[in-house]
Amino acid sequence: MGNYNKVMLMGNLTRDPELRYLQSGTAVCDFGLAVNRNYTRASGEKAEEVLFIDITAFGRQAEVVSEFLQKGRPVFIEGRLKLDQWTGQDGQKRSKHGVVLERFQFIDSRGGGGGAGRAQGDGPRQQRPPQKPQEKPPQKPQQESPPQDEFDTGDDAIPF
Repeated sequence: MGNYNKVMLMGNLTRDPELRYLQSGTAVCDFGLAVNRNYTRASGEKAEEVLFIDITAFGRQAEVVSEFLQKGRPVFIEGRLKLDQWTGQDGQKRSKHGVVLERFQFIDSRGGGGGAGRAQGDGPRQQRPPQKPQEKPPQKPQQESPPQDEFDTGDDAIPF
């Protein structure tokens, strides 16, 4: 039997994204997401349940999340569940589930335009560490385009 680990969530950020870089240079961004569930109890009383989920993004997505999302913003997340385990200061083993971000979509575009920008006056963002200069790939010789008379583009060639 195969395995499948997929999570889809839509909610609001509970805190501003925190961007950091691993020693390898990979960007990592952590943020929290609140997901609300509204329902009606058997008594007819309306109720709300809120889940708070930790989300982790890697690579370029981590940088984009850090740049364009902030506390309170709605977002749609696709990812996979992960289990973090550690030993607390009291010696007890602890664990919690989180989500590793694979895709996301902005839900609104505050401030106009297509993207969600950061408000002026927000604190400075952590800068990307300097990278080693990359060598340019060798140039491929340009190929000649095929002669134009090889293809019949007349109306008789179109099957409809």
